[in-house]
Amino acid sequence: MPMMDQYLSDAPPREEIDALRGPALLEFGTDWCGYCQRAQPALEEAFARYPNLRHIKVEDGSGRPLGRSFRVKLWPTLVFLRDGREVSRLVRPVDAAPILEAMASIA
Repeated sequence: MPMMDQYLSDAPPREEIDALRGPALLEFGTDWCGYCQRAQPALEEAFARYPNLRHIKVEDGSGRPLGRSFRVKLWPTLVFLRDGREVSRLVRPVDAAPILEAMASIA
């Protein structure tokens, strides 16, 4: 599954995320967020090394239940999951290195 280009406005329910099998990256943010836009090249670089990693890119905001269930406060927040459980997270990454390190920990 390649890197997603667009944030999903309809987030999957938390139960669906918790039931995921294998590694996945859950990304919270918005298209208009400058921090989110700056993180995209680093994410693209990381996904070039892990092209089969599941990527779920979720539009977040006030009152959005999935983001609140993960206690997201800043964008982008990257939540690295293995079998539906959080292994690590990064907030506002700017370099590919920490993203690659977190990807390696769940791959």
